[in-house]
Amino acid sequence: MVESQSPKTTSSQTSPKTTAPVKKLQYQLHCPQLPLMVYREVAAHLRLIDGVETGLLPQTAKTFDYLQSPVGGLWIRYPETHSRLYQTQVEAILAYYGQRYGAWETIKSSA
Repeated sequence: MVESQSPKTTSSQTSPKTTAPVKKLQYQLHCPQLPLMVYREVAAHLRLIDGVETGLLPQTAKTFDYLQSPVGGLWIRYPETHSRLYQTQVEAILAYYGQRYGAWETIKSSA
């Protein structure tokens, strides 16, 4: 994931306004048998929604299982403002993949 960099301030620029940090909702989900490439596809699909951040979680299983996904899950984060719009779009994408690969399970939610 590429982090955005803030512009550098020069002596001729005034200091930027201080704004309160935007509160974000975060979810962690997993689909037990979802292949790695599909997790990557889901994450790329979700990143197309302006304001949505996402990434993969590491697998935490102590033993290897061929039937288990090599990924521990997916985290999704978006601003609390307009959360209904974000949630609708995110749920539509997750539903698409869920119908093909099995139900998503919530690992953790900060909603």
